[in-house]
Amino acid sequence: MSNPVFFATPGALDHQVPGSHFVLEGAEARHAVTVKRIAVGESVDIADGAGKRLTGTVAAVGQGELTVECSVLDTEERPDLRLVLVQALAKGDRDELAAETATELGIDAIIPWQSERSIVRWKGERAAKAHAKWQSVVTAAAKQARRAWIPEVRAAVDGAGLQAAVSAADLAIILHEDAVRPLRSVLEAWCENNAGAPEPGPREILLIVGPEGGISPREVTRLCGAGAVTALLGHHVLRSSTAGPAATVLASDILGRW
Repeated sequence: MSNPVFFATPGALDHQVPGSHFVLEGAEARHAVTVKRIAVGESVDIADGAGKRLTGTVAAVGQGELTVECSVLDTEERPDLRLVLVQALAKGDRDELAAETATELGIDAIIPWQSERSIVRWKGERAAKAHAKWQSVVTAAAKQARRAWIPEVRAAVDGAGLQAAVSAADLAIILHEDAVRPLRSVLEAWCENNAGAPEPGPREILLIVGPEGGISPREVTRLCGAGAVTALLGHHVLRSSTAGPAATVLASDILGRW
């Protein structure tokens, strides 16, 4: 069974080496000691959310702190080909559920999207609180999945912002029930067309999911004008909370990420 994971701040593990001791403090330490009841002698992983993972043995447990003796310090590189979920805001916390599940399945980043048909609206203070909640949900999901990387929840975008993101992406796919080509076909064709191409840096593929009422025809036209393509995920219409995670699984397999 894999070790439980607790998160430190990015950079906190930079100077750790086998045999050194790392002291975890704050909310994560309190969770480890009070909720998980981690005891001296148990094996745990401490990740910094930015790729570094310390595996070690608990040397001491204190009031609000956990001291771990480092056995191994690994750096997990991010994949060169990254998947980004563009999730339209949806009612009933289905958007948060999509972000949570996609994180467990390996998504690299998430973009909240204020689509035309989104019933939920992020405005003023609510926008900041909602964004922080999404990041908290994603962090908890990364912890559950024992990930060393915490996906970034990027700034929310409207239609114009998403068009700009589509233009900047290496591939942007709108998951749409009226599409003709299956998602597998779109991804395999893209891989074939880009085989052997130089890779100066990481590349990103956007997976775009609409709200409960679907993406409006006008939005589809504008996004395709910016370079997006439509793809059919399956024969059944999926909920807004299900489409993104399902696409993440399929894309991860086709792209060789799994």
